[in-house]
Amino acid sequence: MLLDGSYIDGTWRTSDGDSRFLITNPTDGSPLAELRASSLQQADEAVAAAERAFPSWAALPVSDRAVFLRRIHEELSARADEIAESVTREVGSTIGLSRGVQAGAAISKFAQYADITQATAFEERYGATPVLREPIGVVACITPWNFPLLQIAAKVAPALAAGCTLVLKPSELSPTNAQILAECIHAAELPAGVFNMVWGDGPTVGERLVEHPSVDMVSFTGSTGAGRRIGAVAAQMIKRTAMELGGKSAAILADDADFEQAIAGVLETCFVNTGQSCTAHSRMIVPTHRAAEAAEITRGLVETWTVGDPFDEATRMGPVISRDHWEKVQSYIALGESDPHTTTVVGGSGKPEGLGDGNFVRPTVFAGVQPNDRLAQEEVFGPVLSILTASDDDEAVAIANNSIYGLSGGVWSADQDRALSIARRMRTGTVEVNGGAFNGDAPFGGYKQSGLGREMGPHGLLEFLELKTLQV
Repeated sequence: MLLDGSYIDGTWRTSDGDSRFLITNPTDGSPLAELRASSLQQADEAVAAAERAFPSWAALPVSDRAVFLRRIHEELSARADEIAESVTREVGSTIGLSRGVQAGAAISKFAQYADITQATAFEERYGATPVLREPIGVVACITPWNFPLLQIAAKVAPALAAGCTLVLKPSELSPTNAQILAECIHAAELPAGVFNMVWGDGPTVGERLVEHPSVDMVSFTGSTGAGRRIGAVAAQMIKRTAMELGGKSAAILADDADFEQAIAGVLETCFVNTGQSCTAHSRMIVPTHRAAEAAEITRGLVETWTVGDPFDEATRMGPVISRDHWEKVQSYIALGESDPHTTTVVGGSGKPEGLGDGNFVRPTVFAGVQPNDRLAQEEVFGPVLSILTASDDDEAVAIANNSIYGLSGGVWSADQDRALSIARRMRTGTVEVNGGAFNGDAPFGGYKQSGLGREMGPHGLLEFLELKTLQV
């Protein structure tokens, strides 16, 4: 199958860029599709279309924009199973995760922002002074492959709700879900030019969008390295950026925690989507005197994780997305195996027994990891957990904060007040307290080099709005 359709100004156009990308099934390496990139000229045309469409879309009443968002939600809902299956085929997410998060949570964003935008005050008064919230303009949305449609929806839905027009550049590694979204937006009869989509990689098409003088804002999710480049280019035009970047999140287990429950929770967050999650709790900090117990419990729990075909309902972990990424994860596992002060608790290099085909990784845990080790500092983006030790809560917090990242984290304690006290001291954007569930209405984003700005809920809408004060 050849994917070669760029969506520009309300019509499909054959992509005419020079680059092509082969999409393979991570489960067995078989080819799924070939994607043809858009040309730089087509990227320019997409921006021009968004710029032309902006005045009328921004002037549309909020209630009318909400109607379009609900239409998109309905179109996507009708294709939810197709979306879930496409993500499982391209990314390797288990089918249960794809149904619930990759499709379900993503699709819900369009209905959610239809409601949020109608509940938002777009004008306030400070005495006699009106203060308006207005759409920032043309937005470039650049999204990753790991939670592809969810990351797209977290940008596209609030941008449209705010009154912005946009150009989407999805990841070239997992394109089918974005193709379906564009088809659904077309079926919802969104005005021409409001939503545009082009294909390509970051250094070419992505950079063209970032540097384009008619793009008013860049909303990006991806690596911290790519985020640094986007920030540098955007800074030349003092252009707003919202970026959700890497993470090396820590879970702190207090000495009174129920270790069976806590470690099971940590493994869920570390291994979800085969560890290909920026919020993965990949550092587990335990009391020194309970380290051996923690390692033994972790070993037993990890051995229950079933690795295999992501379409099998019994599978808890599928493959990583590509052979190149498999090699990267293996290099970190080899690093842990070669370090004289670390111990392999479970897993290790190579593939699980009986899974010679595909990009499968053994879920791996290392004990004895030190706070400044590469395994404790660098984002692996695979199913690799490091166990570190601390003498008390203060040292545990210091170790957790010893990172250039600050995206997520967790605290486990039998004493809720103690857990909250620890959580308040962690320099990170989100902290799960005793396994607290993710709330899609709450703001999501990071401290330090984990990003700028916030997504999700009302705060996600505000990122796409400018403030105007009328002195009367």
